[in-house]
Amino acid sequence: MRISLYDLLRQTPLLLADGATGTNFMHMGLEPGFPPDIWNLTEPTKPETLHRQFVDAGSDIILTNTFGANAPRLKLHDAQDDTYAINKAGAEIAGRVAAAADRPVVVAGSVGPTGELFAPMGEMTMDSAVAAFSTQIEGLRDGGADVIWIETMSAAEEIQAAAQAAINCGMPYVFTASFDTAGKTMMGVAPGDIHGITAALSEQPLAVGSNCGVGASDLLLGALDMTAANPDAVVVGKANCGIPTVLGKETVYSGTPELMYDYAQLAADAGVRIIGGCCGNAPEHVAAMRRSIDAYLERGAPGPRPTRASLEAALGPLVNPPVEAGTKGRRGARGRARGGARRQR
Repeated sequence: MRISLYDLLRQTPLLLADGATGTNFMHMGLEPGFPPDIWNLTEPTKPETLHRQFVDAGSDIILTNTFGANAPRLKLHDAQDDTYAINKAGAEIAGRVAAAADRPVVVAGSVGPTGELFAPMGEMTMDSAVAAFSTQIEGLRDGGADVIWIETMSAAEEIQAAAQAAINCGMPYVFTASFDTAGKTMMGVAPGDIHGITAALSEQPLAVGSNCGVGASDLLLGALDMTAANPDAVVVGKANCGIPTVLGKETVYSGTPELMYDYAQLAADAGVRIIGGCCGNAPEHVAAMRRSIDAYLERGAPGPRPTRASLEAALGPLVNPPVEAGTKGRRGARGRARGGARRQR
């Protein structure tokens, strides 16, 4: 059953998104460095299987296997000419799974960063970025995506470019950033400032928030800033499943389903309305979040708004805490270790 994100948000106070793509695909044989997006054309049963597993686990929203399917990223694999086809196929694959579900499921077209820097630090301009994202989003739109899901962003300009491309393509959109550098994005965006990024655009997002980054505690500390800055906004929180450890070709995350169960309830208490998982979250972690959200809604009474202390007590210490006034921040070794896995969501 298909439904728009706008309508589903009107019907339900809390929604469950899905989990990781890249880290789950590695268990299906994905080699490090190979773009999983290409599987939409060469191995379509694999993304379809993962989408189905997430729907079976209780996800209300599934993200297409298109995180890195923009031309600048695909060019690294000589696949830039297939940008439209890869994205269209990705939306169609997820759409088949959503259509077969016994409840409404939203198909969100995943749009990740290009990996390029804007001038003057790099060569990307607003026009070239909008053009790159437009080709991707046209494929997602034509494949039947219900909403564009701009994620794991660091630069405000790149969020604006992707959002403008979605608007140009007539698509509603969501955007999330990755706050992985002392409580801010790599390019210096603070969680509390996220609501103003697209303020000058003609259409505003259905939701904003954060994904990936470092630990679950760090993500929810940022979410508290977002919900305090605009209590009426729909906020997204898709946290990594604990902290990653690289073991040969495999990246193993420390989080358990029980940790993600606790995370989901704390996220709801923090004001997050769309809850899900990023790197390391397998279907069993998503199923735990589903049980947690259902129990939370059945209880009918929210808990107290979390604090840094309560988050750390439940989910573990902050991995990369915000910089205190008068001190210098440092990106910890564990934060650096997870960088490669993050880029495959």
